[in-house]
Amino acid sequence: MARNQENGLQTDSQNLRGNSENLLERESSSIGSDSEINGFTTEKHTDKYGFIGGAQQHTEESAQDIPPEVVRQREVKWLDMLNSWDKWMAKRHKKIKLRCQKGIPPSLRGRAWLFLSGGKVKLEQNHGKFQELDSKVGDPNWLDVIEKDLHRQFPFHEMFVSRGGHGQQDLYRVLKAYTLYRPEEGYCQAQAPIAAVLLMHMPAEEAFWCLVQICEKYLPGYYSAGLEAIQLDGEVLFALLRRVSTVAYKHLKKHKIDPVLYMTEWFMCAFSRTLPWASVLRVWDMFFCEGVKIIFRVGLVLLKNMLGSSDKLKVCQGLYESMELLRTVEPRYMQEGFLMREIIELQVSERDIEKEHLVQLKRWKETHGELRCKSPPRMHGARAIMIADPPTHKDLRQTPTIIMEPPLEDASSKQKKKGKNKREPPSNPPPETLSPAHPSSPTLQKDTPLQQSNQSLSSSSTEQDTYL
Repeated sequence: MARNQENGLQTDSQNLRGNSENLLERESSSIGSDSEINGFTTEKHTDKYGFIGGAQQHTEESAQDIPPEVVRQREVKWLDMLNSWDKWMAKRHKKIKLRCQKGIPPSLRGRAWLFLSGGKVKLEQNHGKFQELDSKVGDPNWLDVIEKDLHRQFPFHEMFVSRGGHGQQDLYRVLKAYTLYRPEEGYCQAQAPIAAVLLMHMPAEEAFWCLVQICEKYLPGYYSAGLEAIQLDGEVLFALLRRVSTVAYKHLKKHKIDPVLYMTEWFMCAFSRTLPWASVLRVWDMFFCEGVKIIFRVGLVLLKNMLGSSDKLKVCQGLYESMELLRTVEPRYMQEGFLMREIIELQVSERDIEKEHLVQLKRWKETHGELRCKSPPRMHGARAIMIADPPTHKDLRQTPTIIMEPPLEDASSKQKKKGKNKREPPSNPPPETLSPAHPSSPTLQKDTPLQQSNQSLSSSSTEQDTYL
């Protein structure tokens, strides 16, 4: 994944950006040929995440069991927040943060990610843009690489198990659209698992705008030519490790193990290819809310627990043993309950990250010169993104996708109505809206920016929500 050169360590960007045989080889070895996939038959069950046979290190011990009544309560709370998103973000952001740390309800995870990332606003402000990009042909060079990578993305997930299936088709559309949206960046292989995770939770258009926000707001520069941003963040991670675990820091420094050798896939894929799936989803819930500091915290927690004591270091006396240890992290350190507690308790803030980033950027310029790819400033989470680009009420409006018409009246009911007082209000209720994907929102009188929102907030919905 990386190589040493005389001018210092330089990441071989072709491994991640041009050649389709490197970053994602591990998954391609499990199911490879067309015949194997198209003729895939198994008696193994699909787990609750959609993985056939419990892939992605999923075990009953790796995930926390939430009682159904608790899930229902959380759904009601999240529906209330989504219906008044701008007010909650402006006045009760800490409550949103806390609820993301507890875990977003599975039924609302995709919609919550879309709102947290600002993808909802981008979608509303760019109506028809994805369809326009989708209808274009695209650069044949990028399309060839994308097509070769499709079957490598979670090949044991029911959505991507079939060549040419709807999952692979949508993944192709999203990745192709991004190469047209940002032709100067093109396609990076690490974008494929990111887009695949998004597609597991939302339609292609929404997944595209979430991918845009991740690439431009959360992880800017990560997928650009040269991968300078990921190398810089590797040095930031290593510097922060000195404060978190001196033992691990000294060990990696002693054996001259450069950060890009172990953290590149972690960070560029947002741990989607490393952790058990229950942990992946919880990390992403927090990542969309709080930003890249969550990715740093996960990396620091793993390094501290794997290399943070002299007893653990007895089994890895050199570079090779240390790398093998980091490639196969012990399951107990990745379990949902343990990992979430460690992430929340670890005191590493966005201020710490930006302060260290400036130090490493200065060193980079002294040794490598100016950055070749000028990335936009990094946004640390949902609130920073919303403040930078305040949405209007119209941008956050949720449109019902299913409308339930009132039942047709029969002749007898019409006769009864005739005998009633004409001044009596009609007894028929208005049409009910039901939207599993997009619940209806309160009627908004005018299109005003976020700062002008002054309506009160409630901790629970005052109206009966038809979603439940």
